[in-house]
Amino acid sequence: MEREYPRHPMVGVGAIVIEEGRVLLIERGAEPAKGRWSVPGGLVDPGESLKAAVAREVREECGLEVEVGPLVGVLERIIRDENGTVRYHFVILDFLCRRLSGELCPGSDCARARWVPWEEVGALPLTARLEEVLGRARNMTFIPSGQDELYLAP
Repeated sequence: MEREYPRHPMVGVGAIVIEEGRVLLIERGAEPAKGRWSVPGGLVDPGESLKAAVAREVREECGLEVEVGPLVGVLERIIRDENGTVRYHFVILDFLCRRLSGELCPGSDCARARWVPWEEVGALPLTARLEEVLGRARNMTFIPSGQDELYLAP
């Protein structure tokens, strides 16, 4: 799958993991948005459910096992180059998650990973609209997602 200059939009997932008044954030180690803070996530593999993709990405990027809960929101990221050509096009589904096990250990996809207290989130250089999505997640109740085929935002 070619991420840059794609022939069609790519589906990605993000995990919003909240624990003890903190949220799990990663500093992106690659483009797009290299150096910005975001939630763990990545592209869905063909044949992989959204729920499985979320859990895999958190495991790969942070060394944690999570339970995937409700859909928080859907974001579309279209990034154009200097000529106006679409360089990246992602449709990202963010899910509320809770940690089941594991110790935080950043993987190769991210420069850093850390538990960030809510009051410090706004001081970090975040990816576009992340603060808005985190605010929505902060006010949600975790409910296990159940079915893999249908995800409804509360």
